[in-house]
Amino acid sequence: MNLPSSEKRLSGLLHDPWFCLALVSGPVAWLALHFGMPAPWRGLDHDGMGLKLLLVAVLYPVLEECLFRGLIQPQLLHYRPLSRCFFGLSMANILTSVLFSTAHLFTQPVIWAMAVLVPSLIFGAFRDRYQSVVPGMILHAYYNLGFFLWVQ
Repeated sequence: MNLPSSEKRLSGLLHDPWFCLALVSGPVAWLALHFGMPAPWRGLDHDGMGLKLLLVAVLYPVLEECLFRGLIQPQLLHYRPLSRCFFGLSMANILTSVLFSTAHLFTQPVIWAMAVLVPSLIFGAFRDRYQSVVPGMILHAYYNLGFFLWVQ
């Protein structure tokens, strides 16, 4: 079967050492969070846990990746200066990630909103690498799932 080139690239995600490193980084970050920062929402009531899990691990990652890496980042990449890379990250990715972190200030404490910057840069790097939001969605859902389970 002949897959279009973008599908071929996506089918090789688990063979991409950078993607595998991003997957392994999740549990390392959750462990660091466990020992380094108190969970601000620990002890939430457990009513509607299924719905909360669905929102945090599926709906939010899909919507946020479509908006930030599917709409904003590609638009910024159209501007030549923003397509330049620094340390492997496009300026469009960096600006999108700052915006993404800033948006989290509406729902999270400042330290947590700032902590979102690094994963956002990772999601954006995979968007640039694969010309697709799918790798970022997968990582975003995975990271959010681990975070959700950590705060419970």
